[in-house]
Amino acid sequence: MCTSVAFSAPRKLFGRTLDLEYSFGQQVVITPRNHPLHFHRRSTMAHHLAMIGMATVDRDTALYAEAMNEKGLYMAGLNFPGNAYYTPPEQAAADAVAPYELIPLVLGRCETLAQAEAILKGIDLLNLPFAPGYPVAPLHWHIADGTGSMVLEVMEDGAHLYPDPVGVLTNNPPFPYQQMNLSNYQTLSPHPPRNTFAPELPLAVYGQGMGALGLPGDVSPMSRFVRAAFLKENALFTGDELQDVTQFFHILDGVSMVRGSVITPEGKPDLTLYASCADASHGVYYYKTYENHQINGVRFTEALMDGEALSCYPLENQQHVHWVN
Repeated sequence: MCTSVAFSAPRKLFGRTLDLEYSFGQQVVITPRNHPLHFHRRSTMAHHLAMIGMATVDRDTALYAEAMNEKGLYMAGLNFPGNAYYTPPEQAAADAVAPYELIPLVLGRCETLAQAEAILKGIDLLNLPFAPGYPVAPLHWHIADGTGSMVLEVMEDGAHLYPDPVGVLTNNPPFPYQQMNLSNYQTLSPHPPRNTFAPELPLAVYGQGMGALGLPGDVSPMSRFVRAAFLKENALFTGDELQDVTQFFHILDGVSMVRGSVITPEGKPDLTLYASCADASHGVYYYKTYENHQINGVRFTEALMDGEALSCYPLENQQHVHWVN
């Protein structure tokens, strides 16, 4: 389970929590412009836009959970079990792409959300793993840039592209139901409530935050969608680069999972392995992990973008404490 949040212009901050019961060997990876991108059924992209994000690396290939390219286009894959549909190889189109190929394809070719939309319309996803032993993860995708965001869901009845004015994506149910569900919470507010229940009764406001009574507090996908949307819409930003990044992480904290609060059917604790924030305005990918809440950053520099070899940065998982005495 995961939550993705996208702020378009003027902030251009994109990121997500990744909630999972096990590590997948994740690290921050920069794929430079001249590192070949290989596809099962499409030609190799020898030259492409550079990208940075969280990935596991195998066989000189970055398998991205989410990434941003050098033009500020962001894409994240989130769990979508029971609804995601991938076409069997014998039935798939000649240009079908495997799910793990989708982020490199889009971020390697597209500078804008509009360009991404053009190549994702009617996309056929190929039911093939990266390699033996790798699962074919059931996903849907959040795509965003400075102009807005959209959601791609490929289901048995075809590929669906939805505008996402909320700038939020979680997991099930499909996106139209998530967006419709927000109507149930339109009376919530960050301000003190006004007594519309019985104006003639002396009903007291006895504490701060009562305007948001009814905001769901659990970590189910629909509840996280509502809570992330409420926090995103009401969060105040200063315009300072680091303060705004810090505020972004506070929003993600509001939908993060504490180890032990969610137990999977296999008896394992689900938790937020990491939270990320890609700052398209300044070319920095920030992250923090469950074990280390210090914000860490990797700069997306021209020198790193223009090479051939992957640049990999293992995560800083040791908690850092600033002692003041």
